[in-house]
This record gives sequence, structure tokens and C-alpha cells, in this order.
Amino acid sequence: MAADLTVKLTNRSGLQHANKPSRDSPASLDLPNTANVEDAKIAIASKAGVSDHNRIGLFDPTTNKTLKDRKALLRDLKLDELLVKDLGPQLGWRTVFLIEYFGPLLFHPFFLGLRNHIYPALYPYVKDFVPVPNDNGGALSVSQQITFACVMLHFLKREFETAFIHKFSASTMPAFNVFRNSFFYWAVAGLMAAFEVYAPFSPAAKAENLSIDALGLALYCFGEFMNFRVHYYLSTLRSPGGTERKIPRGLGFELVTSPNYMYEILSWIGVILISRSPSVALFIAVGSMYMFTWGKGKERAYRKEFGDKYKKKRFVMLPGLL
Repeated sequence: MAADLTVKLTNRSGLQHANKPSRDSPASLDLPNTANVEDAKIAIASKAGVSDHNRIGLFDPTTNKTLKDRKALLRDLKLDELLVKDLGPQLGWRTVFLIEYFGPLLFHPFFLGLRNHIYPALYPYVKDFVPVPNDNGGALSVSQQITFACVMLHFLKREFETAFIHKFSASTMPAFNVFRNSFFYWAVAGLMAAFEVYAPFSPAAKAENLSIDALGLALYCFGEFMNFRVHYYLSTLRSPGGTERKIPRGLGFELVTSPNYMYEILSWIGVILISRSPSVALFIAVGSMYMFTWGKGKERAYRKEFGDKYKKKRFVMLPGLL
């Protein structure tokens, strides 16, 4: 096919090639008029000798923003120059999320299974700072049992959605970022929350009001069910391998930009009530900050892409609050 689109390329960093740093990308690129962002990455990687085109980052030279939509046609972007950067070794987004959610699935069974060994050895060193353990022969309280079930089911659901439901607009991310992205889940929802909740002197161990557990469980079940429904619905709005966006409707989208975040928060409020755990409260408090930022970005994207066709939302994820 004859080339009828020429784009100037400017390096933001040298491309890696056969252990030779600073291998430059070509000065320009000739592409067919139907070429999209991913086509440009493939062509640049081929000419620069880079085996994985996903590590090629393309940026708008005016705004310096990355071109995230890999299916966007270059002719529609109206750019006669692209900034090129080597993003380093890549890891698939699906793999990243599977790793993130695995942390809590590892730590909660670990502390639950070894609780009769860990906490008796630890208690002499912390007895002046924590309540006296329950004298129940080391048995789990009802609140601890329900908390364990809720946490495990939540992250198993996340793993299932990642593997079979979600469709990702970006194929990969820099491999090193998996450590940054996973730390929050592994450290807070995993290590910190599990260590606290299953201790014989934790608030969950001493919880006696089962009506609070019942309320928390009801919120949890409703939130998890509706969160799954929204995720499944969103997956139907995008074709396999596509990056197109459609206006979502129903299931809470008439109230907020991201009802999946609303239901996620409701679910975790339920876990907080059941576990009485400061660590779980910290996890969802910090997580809500991230979700609010992501939701604001989605709202801006909807308004920019669909204009008056999109009913603007005043709140991102919690009606009347956020």
C-alpha cells in the first residue's frame, strides 16, 4: 500500500536495541492514510530494532500528553510530529491486575491459618498496648469469620472479572510499575488488614452485636452484586480488542459518573462494619481518593467526546458528596 502520510519523529529518550542504549528512532515515518497509533508504534519498533512495540510511547508535541487510544487514526489527530519515548519492558494490564489482587488472597489465609502460633508469640511484646484476648480457646468470632469470607470473595471476584470480564483500552504498562501498583493492595488490604483482623485482641474478635454484622453483610452483598453488574455492562459497550467509548446508561449512571465506584465503596463500608477494622477503613479511604481521581478523568473524557449528547454529572461516585 502506498504511503500517503508522513510524520516527523522526535526522540524524548533513546530506544534500546540489542544492549546498545540510545538507538534512535527514524527521523520520520511514512504510513498509509488509514494508520492508527498502534500501527505507528509497530513501524517505529521495526525500524529501531525494538522487539516489543508496546514499549514505544507516542506523545503529542504540543501538550506533551501520551496518545493513549491505540486505535485512534493519525489523520484524525492532525499531528505532523510525534514525540517518541522508550517506556521500557512492558507487562500486560490484565497480568498487572491479577498480581495486584493476589496479595490479599495470600495474606488473609496465611494469618488465619497461623493465628494460633503468631499471636501468642507476639502478645507478650504488645500486651501493654492492646486489650486482653478473648478466652475462647482460640476460636474465631462470627465477625472474623464473616470478614474473612467477604475479603476472599471480593478479591476472587476481582480476579474473575480481570480474567474474563474487563476489556482494557491499553495493552500494557511499564513492568516496573507493577511493584508500585501492587504495594497498596498487598500492604494495606493484605498484610495490615489480615494481621489486625484475625488477632484475638482485635475489635472483630471482641465484637458482640450481630445486628451490625447483619447490616454490614447486607451492604456488602448489595454492593458486590451491583458492582459486578456494572462491570459486566461496561464490558458489553466495547468490542473485543476495541477502544471505542459509548455513553453508559442505567445501573446508577444517571446519578454519578462511575456507579461501579459507588457500589465498591458501599461494599467496603459493609466490611468495615463487620470487621470494625481501622486497617480496612484506611484501605477504602485511600482507595476512594484514587477512585475519585479516576472518576473525574472519566467525566472529562465523556464530556469531551460526546458533548451535548452526554448528560453531565455533578457527582463522580457518591451522590451529594463526591
